[in-house]
Amino acid sequence: MSATTWADLAAWYDETQGDEGDLWHRSLIDPPLLRLVGSAAGLRVLDLACGNGYLARRFARSGARVTAVDASAPIIERARRREAEAPLGIAYHVADVTRLQVLGDAGFDVVVCNMALMDIEDAAGAIREAGRVLRAGGRLVATLSHPCFDVPTASAWVVERMDFTTSVWRKVSRYREIFAGVCPWHGPFGQVLHTPIYHRPLSWYVRSLRAAGFVVTALEEPEPTEEFAAGSPQAPWIAEIPLHCAIEARKD
Repeated sequence: MSATTWADLAAWYDETQGDEGDLWHRSLIDPPLLRLVGSAAGLRVLDLACGNGYLARRFARSGARVTAVDASAPIIERARRREAEAPLGIAYHVADVTRLQVLGDAGFDVVVCNMALMDIEDAAGAIREAGRVLRAGGRLVATLSHPCFDVPTASAWVVERMDFTTSVWRKVSRYREIFAGVCPWHGPFGQVLHTPIYHRPLSWYVRSLRAAGFVVTALEEPEPTEEFAAGSPQAPWIAEIPLHCAIEARKD
């Protein structure tokens, strides 16, 4: 089975992420994102490309006023169902994140975009919209696959064994190219599922942020936590070479 859109994966993704995120999100990717956001109490937070809304719910529980948007109607339906069962005051919208007509200008203090920019064909449009809906001095905090080390279909771990020594390297090609690829996922019942993914070099993201009126104020590269180290055989490799990055950018 091969799925080409996130709408096709709504049920699987909601079950996988649950209310805390899967192992990779919960114990590797989310910690630096949450540190960059800091205390969300009293803030107006937009969760951009929110998926099943687990982060939106976390921010709402911490006292934020949260709005969440995603282009996938089936995943928003599931998020709204969770909101109906345990109300937190989150407003969920089905919307193209590059054209957020449902949201006015300068209405948010923080926009969070967790592991989504590389999945959006017009990522520059999404960044521009984030800038539009943020107040002056507001922040965009985004995580994404590391453009330097996680290039779709053009990067891999290389494990070399000689005698009693094992070395692990990261092989990368096509870094400077901008191109569309596919991201494989381990789905249910041993299926391999695929979603579209778009590679751009790191400099492309910095230029796009600057063009949208942002100044980059932080760049983090998630390191394995104890939980991740206990649960993933890739942890020792990722401790040396990061596969993700977290960016904070402030609106001028």
